[in-house]
Amino acid sequence: MGENNRAGADRPPRVEAAALSAAFVTAIRRAGLSTSPDRAARLAEALHLIPPTDLEQLYWTCRVVLVSAREQLPVFDAVFAAVFRGKAATARPLSTGRPAEPRPPTPGASSRPAAPDTRPVDTVPGRQQEPRVASPDRDSASEATRTGGEAVLAMVSPDEHLHETSFAELSADEIADVRRLAAALQLATPLRLSRRTRTSAHSTASLDVRATVRAARRSGTDAPLLLYARRRKQRRKLVLLCDVSGSMEPYSRVFVSLLQGAVTGAGAEAFVFATRLTRLTRQLALRDPDQALAGAAASAPDWASGTRIAECLRRFVDEHGRRGLARGAVVVVFSDGWAHEDPEQVAAQMVRLRRLAHRIVWVNPRKAAPQYQPLVGGMAAALPYCDAFVSGHSYTALAEMAAAIRGDGPTAAAVQRRARGKEPAHAN
Repeated sequence: MGENNRAGADRPPRVEAAALSAAFVTAIRRAGLSTSPDRAARLAEALHLIPPTDLEQLYWTCRVVLVSAREQLPVFDAVFAAVFRGKAATARPLSTGRPAEPRPPTPGASSRPAAPDTRPVDTVPGRQQEPRVASPDRDSASEATRTGGEAVLAMVSPDEHLHETSFAELSADEIADVRRLAAALQLATPLRLSRRTRTSAHSTASLDVRATVRAARRSGTDAPLLLYARRRKQRRKLVLLCDVSGSMEPYSRVFVSLLQGAVTGAGAEAFVFATRLTRLTRQLALRDPDQALAGAAASAPDWASGTRIAECLRRFVDEHGRRGLARGAVVVVFSDGWAHEDPEQVAAQMVRLRRLAHRIVWVNPRKAAPQYQPLVGGMAAALPYCDAFVSGHSYTALAEMAAAIRGDGPTAAAVQRRARGKEPAHAN
């Protein structure tokens, strides 16, 4: 009984597919392997549809989604071994015989597991059975063999609790660790058709009259070759507006680090606001997160002061949004909605922003509270014009925010707008 309790206590928790995908793809990119945000989204979807039960299944799922060329395998195998081996335990009931001890890795040895084997297990007495996945840690492997429990996908680390803990409950050292994780988070906006075109070999595309005429003039024939073209696809612009007032102080430092990673990684535009609006794209373009945060704090004299959401939204629309920055863009607002203004003014500015933006995502860390309801004046006025309403209070919750930016999943706020009959029209 005590042994069962001990095994249950050591049982690692499950990890959300989106958080695991974002963390592993970030490690892959840092190792020099080019991986698009679309592949990270597909990996998260694959892990959600078919959750792996051991490292073997996880390895082949990640490999099928992320690896597109044979020369990428060494880098992928090395990163997979560094991230998961020794950090996730897989237990499998073994047949009779003593399992072989794992050999120490050699420089030329491959770190990837063997392909899944569907053949029946050999149960001849006295024959030695090899475990399907061997951990480099001998103690971990022997402990997993003794427990014999069902395998559980997990990423166990000293900072595992940081993923679920609210930013407001973390210490200064833990905030520094979460800031590094947030800065590495990959944010991707939906695709849209560009005005530019490229040549296409399919006749289903539009006929490129100019290219066809130019080709006919060069060839001098009466029956020229018809050339076709289709419009290119490109990512929508990403605009981030972060509330740095006093009520958002427990979360603003992490959110600003997230802004810094989005500026350097996704080319986003970053603004902070409290009683005034400050553009920080240039200051946050620095690679050093500490220097970027210091420059941001120095450029925003109203940091940790009051909140004027309507006035700051008005300045953004007048000075930046109408000039093209918000047209067809995904706009993300980080704020708890507490403002010293008439809610009707907030609603009026949200209407103007709604007409320009393709999608508005509101991130409110107060939403994580069990009894929370958006009854505060500013939040209640802005919610009907948002496409998604998420908490973003922890690192795991940031994965929900990233999905909302991509446009994945249901939009509760949009459903609420339609139910109230307040669906605002926009032309994007």
